[in-house]
Amino acid sequence: MPLSEHEQRQLEQIEQALYSEDPKFVHTVRSSDPRVHYKRRAYQAAAGFVLGVGLLLGGVISQHIWVGVAGFIVMFVCSMWALTSWRHISGMSATAPFGAARPKRNGRVRRSRAERRAAGRPPRGAPQGMMERLEERWRRRQEGG
Repeated sequence: MPLSEHEQRQLEQIEQALYSEDPKFVHTVRSSDPRVHYKRRAYQAAAGFVLGVGLLLGGVISQHIWVGVAGFIVMFVCSMWALTSWRHISGMSATAPFGAARPKRNGRVRRSRAERRAAGRPPRGAPQGMMERLEERWRRRQEGG
């Protein structure tokens, strides 16, 4: 439920008072937020990717193959690093163990694929496989429907 304008103003006043009273605490709280860490990693990965492009072009210009290959490897590693950081920032991380319930952005718990299968229904939006369709048809024939 969104905050009213009055509540938003009160929250802003509380934040400003906290900033002015204890800036060290505010810095500590902000630095402990994992999203800040992953944003920093994404920026570092972007800078590394640009460095890799420079190495790749430098290898092409200087005709040293190993420099170009090193640039490509740096680009690849940095892009994977940025991708994993972006997944952590956006909350799409699959770090929960298999079968564990993972919360969605709206606060509801998302069930794993194994839990949905155990509930007796196929995953939402996923097409059934050929064997499942054949088994379903066979069951309907045996039941007379």
